[in-house]
Amino acid sequence: MASYKDPTFQERTALAQAARAKALQKLAAKPALDEATIAERKAAQAARDQAQAEKSAARKAAIAEAKAQKRTAAQAPVKPGLSEAEQKAARDERYAARKKRKG
Repeated sequence: MASYKDPTFQERTALAQAARAKALQKLAAKPALDEATIAERKAAQAARDQAQAEKSAARKAAIAEAKAQKRTAAQAPVKPGLSEAEQKAARDERYAARKKRKG
């Protein structure tokens, strides 16, 4: 039985060159795309890009709206029409309830 023989550098380069030539022949034999296929692919890509842009814009708008709501909620008074003393009493009640829940 014959043992394995390592290929020489020349054999490896010849094999690589043959593989390159075969790949180039395969590429040259491939038919070119027609204009209809190219136009269809470009239209599909444009539709995907537009859908992505709309989705991104909707997400940004939702984030901006949430920030605006949070900002207006933070700026709103605790309870309109309450005096300083009533606001302090309500705050103290909330504080006492929180302390009672914790411990």
